[in-house]
Amino acid sequence: MESHRNVSEFILLGLSYGHKMQIFCFVFFLFCYVALLGGNLLIIISVQCSPLLNQPMYYFLVHLSSVDICYTSTMTPKLIADLLVERKTISYENCMLQVLTSHFLGGIEIFILTAMAFDRYVAICKPLHYMIIMSRTRCNALVLASWIGGAAHAIPLFSIAINLPFCGANEIDHFFCDVFPLLQVACTDHYISGILIVAFSGMVILGVFIALLISYGVILFTLRNQSAEGKQKALSTCGSHIAVVVLWFVPAIFIYLRPPTTFPGDAIFALFYTIIAPMFNPLIYSLRNREMKNTIRKVWCQTLLSKESLN
Repeated sequence: MESHRNVSEFILLGLSYGHKMQIFCFVFFLFCYVALLGGNLLIIISVQCSPLLNQPMYYFLVHLSSVDICYTSTMTPKLIADLLVERKTISYENCMLQVLTSHFLGGIEIFILTAMAFDRYVAICKPLHYMIIMSRTRCNALVLASWIGGAAHAIPLFSIAINLPFCGANEIDHFFCDVFPLLQVACTDHYISGILIVAFSGMVILGVFIALLISYGVILFTLRNQSAEGKQKALSTCGSHIAVVVLWFVPAIFIYLRPPTTFPGDAIFALFYTIIAPMFNPLIYSLRNREMKNTIRKVWCQTLLSKESLN
């Protein structure tokens, strides 16, 4: 551990542009973060205050929104604050904590998305057995499995990062601490570590992505026998899920499923699964879902009316 202490902090270079561009990025990412917090909190409160919480899809959606808030909060406030300062630094301890929490929460998110895909598969392909298969006990088990999966994904990556020796170079070409950028400044041969990162991160993401594509392929194949109204409703719901999956997984696969190296555009791609996709989740799930829109309108209209009556 002494070799680690040769570096007490890291300098983040990920979004180091001109002053005017940094001010623009500050305003833009602040807007994105506020929209993300507001949108996801709107979904959480609306579902919690309505009968929709009893439906498995919305039960998973509440967990997804909660994880989105926590996941993005591990790096976005730091990114926004760094855009206002010239020297962007992070301590060694906070850097390692960021590696652990970002991969833990990111792992939970991909497994919850998998649970939501399984829920849609059962609802469309086995509708008569839906309530039996997707019981609250089964839903709780799937959420617990997502947390265990997130830990199983994050702990090996955290172990690799915390055991890397740093001998002086401390400039990370990223806007947050991640395992691949840390490998580039470690004073050791990182070939084996890079393979392990691809195995624990890239292959996991690719495997889940393929499983999701197969499940939605089966769903779309099953829809051919349904009525036009049933097709429209199912496609609306599945379309929302597919949009979220593509926004999250495609950039993540580009980052993690390759040899251990970094490219200048990595920080831009990382923005998609750290900020952009979590920000669009509430829009995708609410604007494309009539049931969700009606619930939001009903819950908040009742809240406003009750306040007016009290006044």
